[in-house]
Amino acid sequence: MEGNKHLQSINIFIIIAIFLFLHFARFSDAVGKASGGSKQGKWELLLNNTGVVAMHVALTHQNTVIMFDQTGEGQSGYRLRRRFNGTRCKATRDDLEDWSCYAHSMEYDILGNKVRPLRIDTDPWCSSGTFLSNGTLLQAGGYGRGSRRIRYFKTCDNGLCDWKQSKNLLSSERWYASSQLLPENDRAIVVGGKRVFSYEFVPKLHSNDKSFVLPFLHQTYDRNAGGNNLYPFLHLSSNGDLFIFANQDSILFNYRRNMVVKKFPRMPGDGSRNYPSSGSSVILPLDHRNRFQKVEVMVCGGAAAGADRAAEQRIFLKGLSSCGRMVITGNTHKWKMENMPGPRLLNDMLILPTGHILVINGARRGCGGWNNAAGPSLQPYLYNPKKTLGRRFSVLRSTKIARMYHSSALVLPDGRILVAGGNPYRKYTFRNVTYPTELRLQAFSPQYMDRQFNNWRPHNVSILSNDDNMYGVKYGKEFTVQFRLRRKPTSNMVEFSAYAPPFTTHSFSMNQRMLRLRCTKLSTANGWTSAVLEAPPSPNVAPSGYYLLTVVNNGIPSISQWVRFTHA
Repeated sequence: MEGNKHLQSINIFIIIAIFLFLHFARFSDAVGKASGGSKQGKWELLLNNTGVVAMHVALTHQNTVIMFDQTGEGQSGYRLRRRFNGTRCKATRDDLEDWSCYAHSMEYDILGNKVRPLRIDTDPWCSSGTFLSNGTLLQAGGYGRGSRRIRYFKTCDNGLCDWKQSKNLLSSERWYASSQLLPENDRAIVVGGKRVFSYEFVPKLHSNDKSFVLPFLHQTYDRNAGGNNLYPFLHLSSNGDLFIFANQDSILFNYRRNMVVKKFPRMPGDGSRNYPSSGSSVILPLDHRNRFQKVEVMVCGGAAAGADRAAEQRIFLKGLSSCGRMVITGNTHKWKMENMPGPRLLNDMLILPTGHILVINGARRGCGGWNNAAGPSLQPYLYNPKKTLGRRFSVLRSTKIARMYHSSALVLPDGRILVAGGNPYRKYTFRNVTYPTELRLQAFSPQYMDRQFNNWRPHNVSILSNDDNMYGVKYGKEFTVQFRLRRKPTSNMVEFSAYAPPFTTHSFSMNQRMLRLRCTKLSTANGWTSAVLEAPPSPNVAPSGYYLLTVVNNGIPSISQWVRFTHA
């Protein structure tokens, strides 16, 4: 009898062990597939014609996407019946060539999958942008008469909102400059520009506000290669100082005191990372577990030394395959280098809801500029920052559409990646060229969106403020997130992230930022799961504004919902 009981106990133990193995095997399989392996993800064509080349894009908290190109291209893919001043566009030669008879900015409705034209009066070609705390898009600079212009797009829910141009001007011409939202006074800093070695603040508090010289931009300027420090990479550190990367070098800058706090080691290797070499950069997700104090930046891709001059002779040098990561907080700073699966430039880097980094779009050879690149990079790369060196990159499913110069990409609230644009020519050119002007709009769905993961996906996410603040959630305060799960959650498998949508152009997503938030309580009742979360501690960690809040269960993200972090 005792022997039989012992045998039964062993059998029961084996059955339980097999059950647990299968359960966690399914979990590991789900996470593994969602993390991305070879040939994963799915491409979808959304529109054949967006009307304009999506040279610049930004996601609004009304779930629309603002896109615009340049007025100097003349004819776009969307002809107006009437100019925005009310006069009719006729079928005459002059009107057919008149830029004002064509749209140069569009608003894309994600849910309706349609576009509407917007009015833009001066040329925003190669400009910068950032969202203010109320969700208004502040856009600065451009070309020609537009180089000192400040424009605003305030979202609305009736489809009638449009661009407004400020009467105030920038202090300097800002063509190929970068912007970053600052923690205080709901202002942005605008840094650099073509042959402009200074920075300034917008909105202007006074009409006579001036710009400030930044010697670092002189030091990183390469006069023989088109600058190689344009569109500098800007990242806000969690202490409020500004990380600035240009060419191969970087500094930590205290803009309040106009003082360089640190000069970081030069990034190893030849070549350059900024326009026209056109690599890309992100700040890796900030985490509550270290009180958001570990700030690490990543820079990937770029052009080989001499690529700009070689491209003038129609010789396209192989781009850079290398990436570098560096912690910019603390006292020890060293670039940790690794390689992508292949060379890449003109690439976008996006932070996915999972915290992984997507490298998408771009070319394998050449540099930025008119018809200066060749060999489109058709396969996105997925990067998992937490894996061991040498195993962090995987190659995803290839697209059939080349997205090189003047292309863009951004993360949508449902987790898809919107991919648009591409035009290596001064005018819209569709025939007898290798890489025609691209007006098609695509969505790339990472593997985590596959139906097979719906049992893991959080549904019906809603956000409740615990202090009834109509303006949003105050810094450091608790708020509640409710959602449904088909499987009972465990606290170590459910994570919560807040993502600041960027303004994206020329391979750099300005103001992009993700935070992993602290969950202080997780409970389940009547089929609903409630999580009490803690808002970021300060605007240094998360500048005031709208963020996409995502519930991630076992590596599978929910549809994101908007939350606003605020002082008020």
